[in-house]
Amino acid sequence: MDSKKRSTLLTIGAIVAGYATLRTIPSLLPEKLELEHLTSPVGFRKYVAGETSGGFDPFVGLGTTESAEVAAQKAAALKRVSADPCDALYGDLDTAASIVPLASFSDYYCPFCRVQTKRLAGMTEDMPDQVAVAWHELPLLGDSSNLAAKAALAAKRQGAYVMFHERLMKSAFQATEEYLALLSDDLGVDSAQLIADMDSADIARELENSAALARVFAFVGTPALVIGRTVVQGQISDKMIRQIIDLEREEGWDIACSSA
Repeated sequence: MDSKKRSTLLTIGAIVAGYATLRTIPSLLPEKLELEHLTSPVGFRKYVAGETSGGFDPFVGLGTTESAEVAAQKAAALKRVSADPCDALYGDLDTAASIVPLASFSDYYCPFCRVQTKRLAGMTEDMPDQVAVAWHELPLLGDSSNLAAKAALAAKRQGAYVMFHERLMKSAFQATEEYLALLSDDLGVDSAQLIADMDSADIARELENSAALARVFAFVGTPALVIGRTVVQGQISDKMIRQIIDLEREEGWDIACSSA
């Protein structure tokens, strides 16, 4: 290979590698904290971030047809979460005044979610007295996503949500009942109970609430975050998350909750 061709190939390789790095490491992307205030819900504002997977109806998997019953379930969920968005977002968290809550919306088969979820988990370990995360299942990428979300919520009923969540985020396999049963056995979870709980009314309601929140905040895909009262669509760098956390703490994130 002559030197000119080798130089051209090296240049192309460097460009491709650089582009891949920018796509996978959002902290290297140029970012500026510009916030757009939302008219609804009152008190919240929006920051548009990076890569997103999906763009489907956030109620996917909750009904195969738009029957009157399904329409009524959607309407009821929207009414529930709209009445108190903060409780719907953060109700499971026990936060002190100094802690800024984050609500993470993800799909187990969204590649950007897998990266961001791992980083958020690490941040909560590094900053336990500053942030707390509420994990919301938002399965947008088909039947496997919906099954995985139901299984994680069923595992939560057995105190194993974090273990299940972590394993599903790392798994190369598509979720099936057989795979989920094997995973349950491996993690010491009652697989028969998990499979039974996956179709429970409680889990359906939890998924409906998260889907309704996605509608309220106009999420078009995953990952998505709400940091205090700042709504974030797409992948976001740790640096920007920390900047928003500092802003939320300085301004008092709960002012949106008092006005909700």
